[in-house]
Amino acid sequence: MEEAKSPAKKIALLLSDVDGTLVTKDKVLTERSIKAVQQLNEAGVKFAITSGRPAKGMQMLINPLHLTTPIAGFNGGTFVLPDHTMLGEKILSKTAVQKTMEIVLKYGLDLWLYSGNDWYVRKREAPHVDREVFTVQFEPIVVPDFDDFHTEVIKVVGVSDEFDRVEECETALQEALGDSASATRSQPYYVDITNPDANKGGVLKMLSNYLSIDPSEIATIGDGPNDVLMFKLAGMSIAMGNAIDKVKHSATHVTDSNDQEGFANAVERFILPALVPTRS
Repeated sequence: MEEAKSPAKKIALLLSDVDGTLVTKDKVLTERSIKAVQQLNEAGVKFAITSGRPAKGMQMLINPLHLTTPIAGFNGGTFVLPDHTMLGEKILSKTAVQKTMEIVLKYGLDLWLYSGNDWYVRKREAPHVDREVFTVQFEPIVVPDFDDFHTEVIKVVGVSDEFDRVEECETALQEALGDSASATRSQPYYVDITNPDANKGGVLKMLSNYLSIDPSEIATIGDGPNDVLMFKLAGMSIAMGNAIDKVKHSATHVTDSNDQEGFANAVERFILPALVPTRS
């Protein structure tokens, strides 16, 4: 494990990614992870989650983790309370949506689109759709095309199992969209396109303001390139063992993989000892 480069003086909140971090590869929330969040609560540390999933795709985590903090769906495209009260959403501009769809299709990626609480696809049998249904626990709406979906779009996803092509598409999107949208890979096979303010760095800032917690008192944990933006702003950042090297190098600590209780181990090794310096 890596030592902290600049350890936080105090930790008041842990902000966690979900897929690849809080849950296992099979999307299981383990008993040790549930216990770790309980330990945080008992120590007075708040816990919050953020994901590229829609907020309703994190419904199954609310009760086991006794969540009370805002939930950031779509990497910060929407913020809701655990009772689903909407705090705000950030949509993409019509121009950004049109450019995004053109580029994603040019690179041969499949397209998914999210608007409101709905998820739209062109083919139900397309790659990763079944997996996503299992993950978020609701079905997509199948449409023949996206010609009528240029407004009120919260997120567009490009999907492919050709990882190099996804990375190339990400770079092309970033160059073409500039400041009009945020384009980052949440998984090697997904590139997520959201409002420029809908990113995990923005999630940390929103929670900092909403909960009146200084960013230096926030710890973050994640596994994807899109988690690096929240790493940069946090007092402590923890990369999962299953993260790529670039993500690990951006964090102050590295834990085990999500299939080796990496989340629970991070809480036990890095966060709880920081709260009680004399703890072995």
